[in-house]
Amino acid sequence: MNISNLRKEVMQTLAKSMDEIIDKYLVPIEENWQPADLLPDSSSPNFVSGVEEIQELSKDLDYDLLAVLIGDTITEEALPTYESWLMNIDGIDQENKNGWSRWVRAWTAEENRHGDLLNRYLYLTGRVNMRELEISTQHLINDGFDIQTANDPYRSFIYTSFQETATNLSHRRVAVHAKQSGNAGLAKICGIIAHDESRHARAYKSFVSRILEIDPSEMMLAFEDMMKKKIVMPAHYLRESGGKISELFEHFSDAAQRTKVYTTHDYIDILKTLLAEWDIENITRLNDSAEKARDYLMKLPNRLQRISERIKVPQEKYKFNWITV
Repeated sequence: MNISNLRKEVMQTLAKSMDEIIDKYLVPIEENWQPADLLPDSSSPNFVSGVEEIQELSKDLDYDLLAVLIGDTITEEALPTYESWLMNIDGIDQENKNGWSRWVRAWTAEENRHGDLLNRYLYLTGRVNMRELEISTQHLINDGFDIQTANDPYRSFIYTSFQETATNLSHRRVAVHAKQSGNAGLAKICGIIAHDESRHARAYKSFVSRILEIDPSEMMLAFEDMMKKKIVMPAHYLRESGGKISELFEHFSDAAQRTKVYTTHDYIDILKTLLAEWDIENITRLNDSAEKARDYLMKLPNRLQRISERIKVPQEKYKFNWITV
């Protein structure tokens, strides 16, 4: 997909506000939280008791919830895939360190802490086969992913708006479950990660809002196209050792549905939220094709709702290689 001159101009226009964007949606490194702030200090005499507390509390984690937490961790650890994808979006000049590439690197730097923190936490629980987790992570990075945005910034920002919102929701729900089981430490970990994802979602949604002001028809068509293709989760290619691409994702998704961490109804609710936040119903200056795209998008939540009512989630739990006990 070749980027149009207008798309280039739009990306250049947004890049002029990069200082403001980064200041608004990202936290200065020296002021930000780090994984070490939320885990036992190995140099402290209280380190062993801290680990023992994590292991004791982790015993009460529901099996499906632990599987979802591990899957979320692997998804976060596949960060190199996401950075390389974003860097290849048309209009992002890797040589221009003051433009879009600056955003991608800064966003990646914040995201990198999530996988580091969750990985270390899971290691300390004593319930996770870390080698199997690491195999799944390496597979996910090695296999890459196809989210069907090509190199188009419009489609890519639709995807990141949806995905970051979904990731925020997933981490926040795990935090709620952890708190209910009395695991305040895990609740804090997932809650603080969710807060990051919320900021990132607001950033990407603001990019789409700005583009809708400048190039409404093309952005509307991009939105329609992404929803027709469906937003595919980064974990779609999850697999275990010896497994095939994507076959594990269904089991991971079923576990998320059973725990209500992320469901088909959440997918619909996120779509409704984006339609409302971007005021899709009232966008003006649309060409005929974009008007039809808007009509499709406005009717889509009800259509998806009817489909979701026919979906049955298996209640039998899958035995993940990731979990030892």
